[in-house]
Amino acid sequence: MNSCIAATEALAPAKPAWRAVYSLGLGVFGLITAEFLPASLLTPMAASLGVTEGMAGQAVTATALVALVSGLLISAATKSIDRRWVLMFFSVMQILSSLLVAFAPTLEVMLIGRLLLGVAIGGFWAMSTATAMRLVPTDKIPQALAIIFSSVSIATVVAAPLGSYLGSLIGWRNVFILCILPSVLALLWQMWVLPSMKPEHSGSLGTLFKVLRRPGMAGGMLATILIFSGHFAFFTYLRPFLETVGQVSVESISLILLGFGLANFLGTSIAGHLLARNLHLTLALVPLVMGALALTMVAFGHLAVLDGVLVTLWGFAFGLVPVGWTTWLATTVPDEAESAGGLLVASIQFAIGAGAAGGGAVFDLSGANGVFTGRGLLLITAMVIVFAAVRVTPTVDNRNPQ
Repeated sequence: MNSCIAATEALAPAKPAWRAVYSLGLGVFGLITAEFLPASLLTPMAASLGVTEGMAGQAVTATALVALVSGLLISAATKSIDRRWVLMFFSVMQILSSLLVAFAPTLEVMLIGRLLLGVAIGGFWAMSTATAMRLVPTDKIPQALAIIFSSVSIATVVAAPLGSYLGSLIGWRNVFILCILPSVLALLWQMWVLPSMKPEHSGSLGTLFKVLRRPGMAGGMLATILIFSGHFAFFTYLRPFLETVGQVSVESISLILLGFGLANFLGTSIAGHLLARNLHLTLALVPLVMGALALTMVAFGHLAVLDGVLVTLWGFAFGLVPVGWTTWLATTVPDEAESAGGLLVASIQFAIGAGAAGGGAVFDLSGANGVFTGRGLLLITAMVIVFAAVRVTPTVDNRNPQ
């Protein structure tokens, strides 16, 4: 294990390449903005393409499914390519994707564009941890990941409302054309500041299973699935809960969601500092807090003002989650961070689908209260798993002595 750690630390630079980190953050902003745009432009997109909104909504599904596969395969597919070129390729894919969608004459062409975006999103997230480890010293990794994930929070806050507003002014196709600007700027910036990062490990599909068999990895992936499925079920059925239980107006719901977004950005921004102090405790306490918030909303959801406070606190807590689990990968699997990143991406994409599907089934049976109760208990279960089965010290292949 000591040789594994030493080899990994040898890859870390003596000085942090913050300009490179920020260039990746800008690229992420472009990717996530493009991912979320259909949610705010679905109606005009469907009308223009001559399809139902349900069919146009497959643009989101297609992106998620391809992101899952891309996350698992990207390390093996690019094992001999300089990581600098692979990262820039993701920005190119976003540009091509948005142009295909903008000029799509049919639903089929639009879906092809969204498939390209899925490749870029899944591939980037699979490589994000390993890339951060190559750009900054080991003790700066949580801060670098916080910068990258802050771009996700910003894109989440601005993409939907800005897309909807601009779509009403210039049309949805022009919005997708504008969407290429962050990625064009990111590509140019990355060409300037990204250093050469030659692949150090020949990843393969077999490597994924070897990594999963390492001590604590299965527990970590299970906890991740529970946390992300709990979050996405909560967020998917938040509006029905606020409308039916809290009797909250549409205008107030918009303010509550804005509070969620701002708090999420704040949580992401300070995540690096909390994780540096105690990674294991932070990973465990966050799902406990989220579970407690969900159960508190079930008990006192009729109080609209309290709902707003609880949703804001949820946004802050969830801001720690992506940074926390990617930092966990960098800490526990430093020698196979790309393969482990692929497993994490697949777990999250699976959790999104499971959270939406499972939440929908529970919602039909027992309403939003049932969804929040069930997901609250799942999140508390995740906390138990983190304490009992997740390690935060480096692990090596089970065939090697520890």
